[in-house]
Amino acid sequence: MAIIIDEKKSVIVQGITGREGRARTKLMKEFGTNVVAGCTPGKGGDNVLDIPVYDTVLEACNYAESYMGEPVDVSVIFVPAALVKAAAIEAIEAGVKMLLLVPDRVPVWDAMEIYAAARSNGARFVGPNTLGVLSPGRAVIGMIGGRAQSAREWFKIGHVGIISRSGGMTSSCGYYLGRAGVGLSTLVHVGGDSALGLRIPEVALMFEDDPDTRAIVIFGEIGGSQEEQLAELIATNRVTKPVIAYIGGAAAKEGTRFSHAGAIIEGGKGTHAGKVKALREAGATVVPAFGDLPAAAVEVLNRHNIPLQLA
Repeated sequence: MAIIIDEKKSVIVQGITGREGRARTKLMKEFGTNVVAGCTPGKGGDNVLDIPVYDTVLEACNYAESYMGEPVDVSVIFVPAALVKAAAIEAIEAGVKMLLLVPDRVPVWDAMEIYAAARSNGARFVGPNTLGVLSPGRAVIGMIGGRAQSAREWFKIGHVGIISRSGGMTSSCGYYLGRAGVGLSTLVHVGGDSALGLRIPEVALMFEDDPDTRAIVIFGEIGGSQEEQLAELIATNRVTKPVIAYIGGAAAKEGTRFSHAGAIIEGGKGTHAGKVKALREAGATVVPAFGDLPAAAVEVLNRHNIPLQLA
């Protein structure tokens, strides 16, 4: 199994006819993602990479259901930030239950309205401002890896799930763990904004329920309370699988934004020291430097008799 995406899930791409949509759809298809349709208003009847394009999400979903015999599982959204809210709510109202919101600079209030619509309709989303989700050997949504060939070479198949608040460091975590011989179940970049859909705690619970994931690696950052909430889940045994974490931003002071809109210390909350303390006290392994993460993961996997890679 894998979480969020695998080779069996059917995917549509909103904004497929744009430059980014077209390029990232190529990556997804070449990696093995089951992209069945695209949607761009006014472009219905077009074709991108042998994928039919429709004017509305509902039309794309109706085609996919008649073609695949089952509903669309995921919509990947590549539209300008100002249009993300309308695109996401259209997909939610069409019945899509998982969305990936790639664009950055989505207004906070728009993200909150998307969250409310998703909650009302039993849907979930990753992002905004996410690089995507990748399950090695299965499928990718978004743009992790950049090219299908490099993604296949970098990310090995195994039992470690990655959750990251940084897009670039999602790939780096997977790459360096792979260099150390560690295979992965799924890599998830939750997004760098302050208002998000799935966050570290929710994704950790998904990994907890995934039989293929036997340990979890976290790339965290200052700001917010995602890591502290994860620590609470560990402390209360709602997350029982080993957690290995690195928290970026040790040198940041209050008021400093660390790369992302969601990584800012305010009012003394969300500090590096507080996050490290909470995770260590809960029982997680927290490394002081990013370069220590692969060796720490190998040590934890060996200690728990977890194979480094799938045979």
